[in-house]
Amino acid sequence: MNGNTAKKIEFQAENTAVKNEEYPDPTKWHKQDTTWALSLFGTAIGAGVLFLPINAGSGGLLSLLLITLLAYPVMYYSHRALAKMIYASNSAEEGITGTIREYFGNKASIIFNIVYFVSIYTIVLMYSVALTNTASSFIVHQLHMQEPPRAILSLVLVLGLIAILNFGQDITVKIMSMLVYPFIASLLFISISLIPQWNTSMLSFSSVSTASAGTGYLGTIWMILPIIVFSFNHSPMISSFVMKQRATYGIEATDAKCAQIQKVCYIMTFAVVMFFVWSSTLSLTPNDLMMAKEQNLSILSYLANELNSPVITIAAPIIAFVAITKSFLGHYIGAYEVMRDMIIKSGKTRGKDIGEKTVKTMILTFVVLTCWYVAYANPSILGIIDALSGPLVAAILCLLPMYAIRKVPVLAKYRGKMSNVFVIIIGILTVLASIKSLF
Repeated sequence: MNGNTAKKIEFQAENTAVKNEEYPDPTKWHKQDTTWALSLFGTAIGAGVLFLPINAGSGGLLSLLLITLLAYPVMYYSHRALAKMIYASNSAEEGITGTIREYFGNKASIIFNIVYFVSIYTIVLMYSVALTNTASSFIVHQLHMQEPPRAILSLVLVLGLIAILNFGQDITVKIMSMLVYPFIASLLFISISLIPQWNTSMLSFSSVSTASAGTGYLGTIWMILPIIVFSFNHSPMISSFVMKQRATYGIEATDAKCAQIQKVCYIMTFAVVMFFVWSSTLSLTPNDLMMAKEQNLSILSYLANELNSPVITIAAPIIAFVAITKSFLGHYIGAYEVMRDMIIKSGKTRGKDIGEKTVKTMILTFVVLTCWYVAYANPSILGIIDALSGPLVAAILCLLPMYAIRKVPVLAKYRGKMSNVFVIIIGILTVLASIKSLF
């Protein structure tokens, strides 16, 4: 019997060794790790960062310093929490929706889909406004032409973008992917080009926004949490990222490998974005940043209009337009897929089989009318982020994973960590900031 037991143990050891040989050594850095670190890096830096300096700098030096301290931990721990929630799921290949369905049931999945759609679509609407304002500002300030009627300009832009996707979505997605790294390079180029324009007006603890709103420093810091959460959000990418690591390194090594890759990615992201934020704000004054907020422009468009630099004047608005266009198209594709699924499933529950052409027509009509109206109405972009986009992203990125870790048995090993408390506090404060911004 002892001999049989020894053989059994030997066989199990050999079998385990064979299994381990199937996966690369997770403690080492591999080529695919570099690929994923760069992919996350490219996804994490979107057009949202073009609005971060406006809120970050309008609170003065203290606001800038605290954003610099908070940006990395907020980005790292929130996306780590989402990765943890997904990687233990058997439905991770279906994305976050499949994970929610597995953990909490169909009703929770439906509610999540609605919240997820609203979070994406508010960003589509926001970028509709940003595109119209960027184009209008470029026509007036750089081309020195008369401002076109806003209703016509906004309609032409919305129809043009959607037409591009409808006639070649695959090509558009490839072009968008190709534009990621040139956009990041252009941010670095602009940041370096702005160095001669730096001044000392921001190196003060005085704050235009706190003085005008009477909120005080803590209130200002609180109210900029939504833009921090929004600017660094790339939650849609996390599912495919986690699944690839699980397939490559095995489920036991997934958590550590994800943490390793995310850490490298977020250090690069933090360095590029904060260099851009500091360089932009040091080139202006707190009053300039308040004017940019009132004019509803991205920081690049405002810099192009205010600075006497030929390079900035021409390059900045073009970079802004391309970046916002890329983000609009990316979020539109995501919103389209969610809307399509909801319409088809809604029809099936009522015993109706809605055709693909009908679904497409319904979605396009809805998108064109809503984007056109919002772009024409010109609501505050930062107001949309504060009141809607930031809090909804925080609910998905911060509060949902923490709730899952608390309630789902398979995630029990992640309970009781200080980072969880940090993520919960950031999530709650961001949601509360949105409620406060409405009053």
